Amino acid sequence: MAKRESGRSRRRGRIDSVSPLAGKPFRLLRNPFRPVEVLTEAQLERIHRASLQILEELGIEFLDDEALSLWQKAGATVDAKTGRVRIERGLLLETIGAAPSQFSLRARNPRHDLKVGGDYIIFAPGAGCPYASDFEQGRRPGDLATFQNLVRLVQQCPPLHLVGGVLVEPQDIPVPVRHLDQVYSQFTLSDKAVITPARGRDIAADCLDMAALVFGGLDEIQRRPVLMGIINANSPLRYDAHMLGALLTYARYGQPVVVTPFILAGAMSPITMAAALAQQNAEALAGVALTQLVRPGAPVIYGGFTTNIDMQSGSPAFGTPEGALALLAGAQLARSYGLPYRGSGGLNNSKVPDAQAGYETQMNLWPAVLGQANLIHHSAGWLEAGLVLSLEKFILDLEGVAMMYRFLEGIAVDDETLALDSIAAIGPGGHHFGTPHTLARYRTEFYLPLVSDRQNYEAWLEQGALDAGQRAHLLWKELLANYEQPPLDPAIEAALRDYVARKKRLLKT
Repeated sequence: MAKRESGRSRRRGRIDSVSPLAGKPFRLLRNPFRPVEVLTEAQLERIHRASLQILEELGIEFLDDEALSLWQKAGATVDAKTGRVRIERGLLLETIGAAPSQFSLRARNPRHDLKVGGDYIIFAPGAGCPYASDFEQGRRPGDLATFQNLVRLVQQCPPLHLVGGVLVEPQDIPVPVRHLDQVYSQFTLSDKAVITPARGRDIAADCLDMAALVFGGLDEIQRRPVLMGIINANSPLRYDAHMLGALLTYARYGQPVVVTPFILAGAMSPITMAAALAQQNAEALAGVALTQLVRPGAPVIYGGFTTNIDMQSGSPAFGTPEGALALLAGAQLARSYGLPYRGSGGLNNSKVPDAQAGYETQMNLWPAVLGQANLIHHSAGWLEAGLVLSLEKFILDLEGVAMMYRFLEGIAVDDETLALDSIAAIGPGGHHFGTPHTLARYRTEFYLPLVSDRQNYEAWLEQGALDAGQRAHLLWKELLANYEQPPLDPAIEAALRDYVARKKRLLKT
């Protein structure tokens, strides 16, 4: 390994001032381009009307008494025995109309505050994975140490905007108290914005209480939201008690939720993408509307996670053309209602960080960006249909996200960039390596790769003949070795520790 690490060191000797991690400040990212739209106006309208028909005639189940009471008071038709709610279209559209089209999300470090909606893009890492993997330890159950290392990596990576929820399940921590260690780690090891667990009222309440300790009280976090929760519909056409408990709790305190149906066409919906999108839209709008019944004006994001089933195996298929189309169509639907949109960036079915992982990830990342998704979840590290968070894949995906930053800068066109004087000075048959125009810009004009290798074959051999995965392996280890914990008021950290200890004692009695 010594030879390979020395090769990495020599590579760092090159010009690296525009590397994605070389002194780059955290910054908000905006999409300057018009979003790609895959649905005609007529198609968009048909899906919209089909969604309203589903909610009016078939209805959707809300398996929570408080949610049913809210719908009853609002004027929906409620069957208390089954939990089925039928929502008249006028009521639905009027209710979702209270949701904001854009809102802010506060981070522990104000420099990391975010804007959600409009043309802003937020990249979040992979999350929800029960297993972790890396080249040294292999595939293994997630644990707290790996979860904390992933928080440390996100903290050091400017292309990633927030610490996204359950990066990997820490299975060495008992389930009833697992969320306490997760949220404590997020608030102490990073000063970026966070996605916190959203499973039931009690866990959501603990997340709110811990956020209040960090940000100055429950009143303060209601004034300026500080955390976000992912709420999944139990497709088809059902919200279960755990998801609803978290949705109601977060919405009541003004914290944004990402209402995300998980639909596999051919399994949780009819096999056609039009039907899958109509069902996604119905489920998402019903969840969005419920947040507004709790607290009109509560921040909320319309989430899309629709793809197809693999008809040979019955497993989810990610990184597919159908999933890409659903991403673009979902963004178009969300915009039509004036809602921020969540897509996903790194979905794939590969078992290792190989070529399949790369091309399937790109099949998700490009439509998420071109469709102008506002929150692009699972942008780094996802493998094996979300079962595994790979540290090497995390770094490889970071490269892809960083390249998107450069792509979204577009092309500057002015007298300086057209450089007609430089073209005239060199004339036919010359070169521009040493011109004043080149020398003034050579450190900053082009994107410099984080992982990709552009050396000739002989230099590549001399420096260890590493492939991209091996280079990514060395880089995540280097990042962890150089990690510095962001400062936190000792009194706040002590209050968080005391809260975690007290809740663990209560939950174990």
